[in-house]
Amino acid sequence: MATVFLIIIYLAFISLGLPDSMLGAAWPMMRLDYGAPVDTAGLLSMIVVAGTIISSLASSSVLKRFGTGMVTFISVAVTALALLGFSYSSSVVWLAVLALPLGLGAGSIDTGLNNYVATHYKAHHMSWLHCFWGVGAMLGPIIMSRYIAGGESWREGYFMVSMIQFALVVLLFASLPLWKRAGKSSSPQAGEKVQEGLVAVPATNASSGNVLRIKGVKLAMITFLFYCGVEATVGLWGSSYLLNVKDVSPATAAGWVSLYYGGITAGRLITGFITFRFSNRALIRGGLLISLLGALVLAMPLPAVYSLVAFILIGLGSAPIFPCMLHETPARFGKENSQKIMGYQMALAYTGGAFLPPLLGWVAARSTFMILPLVMIGYIIVMMLSSEQINSMMKKRKEEVSL
Repeated sequence: MATVFLIIIYLAFISLGLPDSMLGAAWPMMRLDYGAPVDTAGLLSMIVVAGTIISSLASSSVLKRFGTGMVTFISVAVTALALLGFSYSSSVVWLAVLALPLGLGAGSIDTGLNNYVATHYKAHHMSWLHCFWGVGAMLGPIIMSRYIAGGESWREGYFMVSMIQFALVVLLFASLPLWKRAGKSSSPQAGEKVQEGLVAVPATNASSGNVLRIKGVKLAMITFLFYCGVEATVGLWGSSYLLNVKDVSPATAAGWVSLYYGGITAGRLITGFITFRFSNRALIRGGLLISLLGALVLAMPLPAVYSLVAFILIGLGSAPIFPCMLHETPARFGKENSQKIMGYQMALAYTGGAFLPPLLGWVAARSTFMILPLVMIGYIIVMMLSSEQINSMMKKRKEEVSL
């Protein structure tokens, strides 16, 4: 039964990733149909993320009342309907209206399934879970680019993805009895496997009730803020950068952005295996360095094909950062504090995804999209400084404990 559930959960995370990357890939064509300014995509993205934040904050009570299976089923159904609405929308106003349920559905899936995997499966499955999100995020632009390259409308791309989501709705509905059976038979000790090998560092300078006073917590929150800022900004504005700066066709731009998500996907698949040999801290540091290299390549005045290499490098580098930071939380700040700190970190992550991409779009619309790689370099450097400062704090804390 455990294998069956993993397959269902991985498929659900593919569905979660599919719409995340489609707006950025389709927007250069969509805005022409609607006569909308380029930075309107940022506003739509903010509405989606606002819905995600709302549903994530409410997910604890909702999951307790209805269960993970039912919440996942309803959430995927809501996202499928929203995507179908996108394909038939007649104005930007309708896109904005539909963006809210799209975000509401995504937040419940994300929170519910992350919690389920953390409770019932070992730690390396977390990287693989987010790898399957990358599969969906990679497939979204590929599907969209196929329709655009074939001379069809972006609407067909959204329609196809909505049909994929509806197929998953049917599968989730059929699996509801299995979720209920698993919920009755699940053991409270299952989640303890996730923490194997982690030595929680005592947070001696703050109580668990006031976690923001623990040294390093605010730095970790900053890292999550800018990580999601990088991931969402490249996904949303990558196509626009290629069109406006590198003079790449819309279909090619959408395809190249899909390879950025392909880099995230491949990286997280690999990360799931190498977590057995390398520490979270080493993987986070390596990921940040690779992402910085990709951003530097993107900033250089090189032929357009090098932008493809840059996107892949940024994706590969981004791959281990998010899941490893999540998994490192108990070791950084203590198991007794991790649940509350995890909530703060996720809130800042969603905030970064909601506000940083629209901010860049607003500035780029009034200047140039050439600022994209420079902003990415700045974000990554802030993450590196924050992460290394946390590592330094942890080293000092361990030395104090050992004395």
